[in-house]
Amino acid sequence: MEKKPLTKDGYERLKQELERLKREELPAIAKELEIARSYGDLSENAEYKYAKERQEQVMFRIAQLEHLLSTCEVIDVTNLKTDRVVFGCWVKIKDLSTGEEEVYRIVGEMEGDIKRGEISYNSPLGRALIGKKEGEIVSFTTPGGERRIQILKISTDGSERS
Repeated sequence: MEKKPLTKDGYERLKQELERLKREELPAIAKELEIARSYGDLSENAEYKYAKERQEQVMFRIAQLEHLLSTCEVIDVTNLKTDRVVFGCWVKIKDLSTGEEEVYRIVGEMEGDIKRGEISYNSPLGRALIGKKEGEIVSFTTPGGERRIQILKISTDGSERS
């Protein structure tokens, strides 16, 4: 079985999500189901059906998280060399068509979150960046079309985000 890479931060966030689902969400859903059952006929009970659907979704996510956390490899990014883009590092890029600068961290598939500036190593941009050096111009294809960017800075601490 192939191990999926995760950053330490990503591992901790997913572990906390798993604990929250088990300790908060499942008990809350169990109470909703109990209340919905008290209304009688379950065949036409919308509250019961909704709670059962939520329970299934939460159970699926729990199973997904447990599998990932049991099969992942946590990558220590504190001692990374930053001469090339590697898993766990931060990359400041410039879009050559718009001039816009952005900073992204290359992370595992399950921990990517564009709002936090974290992209999967397996995304089109992530794949294009891995192994490249500062100053390089990179072309890659996205669902929106071809993009060209330049790598401005590579670091392990995200200091260029500010």
